[in-house]
Amino acid sequence: MSTSVDTYRTIKTPSEGIFRDKGSKFIAYAFPFTEEEQLKTILNEVKALHPKARHHCWAYRLTPDRAVYRINDDGEPSGTAGRPILNVMLSLELTNVIVVVVRYFGGTLLGVPGLIHAYKSATQEALGAARVVEKTLDDIYAIDFDYLQMNEVMRVIKEYELEILSQEFDNRCQITLSIRQLQVDEVLGKLGHLPEVETTYKRTQ
Repeated sequence: MSTSVDTYRTIKTPSEGIFRDKGSKFIAYAFPFTEEEQLKTILNEVKALHPKARHHCWAYRLTPDRAVYRINDDGEPSGTAGRPILNVMLSLELTNVIVVVVRYFGGTLLGVPGLIHAYKSATQEALGAARVVEKTLDDIYAIDFDYLQMNEVMRVIKEYELEILSQEFDNRCQITLSIRQLQVDEVLGKLGHLPEVETTYKRTQ
């Protein structure tokens, strides 16, 4: 399923999957993932659940750009864990996702083809159990303005049904907004016509 220019497919909530082969057990955990700062927390959470597992391998994708990813084999032979996990995400056209696969060694070596198949299969089980959703690609902007402009700024926000991520009101106010990329030029154009209003790009999500 292909997506339009400013939408992408991701998962709504965490999900799990499991695959067994020759005594080894591969448990996959898939999580929604929007920024790299989440990586340490997620890995620590999974490792706390499985402190005795031999490997905690993972891969993630961020943004619809297929080049924005990281993989980690965590001691498995190079290319046998992180890459197969990533390839499942790519084949399903899912992004803003991290999958961590925990392996308990069963005493029998699986070989390179066996490991690739196992990590791929565990990931497929986890993502197959996930609720997939389509989201718009949004840019995050901080809007700084004088308190006297509040009504005009809020009118633009309401007109485009923009999501407010945070807000601070004083003599100078700041609202952080999520704006769909197809609407960015139009929204910033309207805000730019208001006096004492400044917009600052933060990031894309």
